[in-house]
Amino acid sequence: MIQIDLQSRVPLYEQLQEQIIRLSMLGILDENQQLPSVRALAREVGVNPNTVAKAYQQLEQQGIIYTVSGRGSFVSPDVLSPVSYTHLRAHETLANL
Repeated sequence: MIQIDLQSRVPLYEQLQEQIIRLSMLGILDENQQLPSVRALAREVGVNPNTVAKAYQQLEQQGIIYTVSGRGSFVSPDVLSPVSYTHLRAHETLANL
């Protein structure tokens, strides 16, 4: 589901953020759907758990996901907000330079 490019100049945590936003906007990840745990996603994509934790922290600060203590991280109901869409477009533009 989530794939990263280890050869890209875009930092791994930003690639993870972009993938989660894109999957949410495409409806593959639903509102309030639980995301994989930090360790599970790190294992799945082959990165350090700290990388996934940083991506999740950034996404939470931006309101893309929310965390319930002891339960995990979930896709925010506000993921389709204009701010999220603008954030995604800016990253896509930078990645294409």
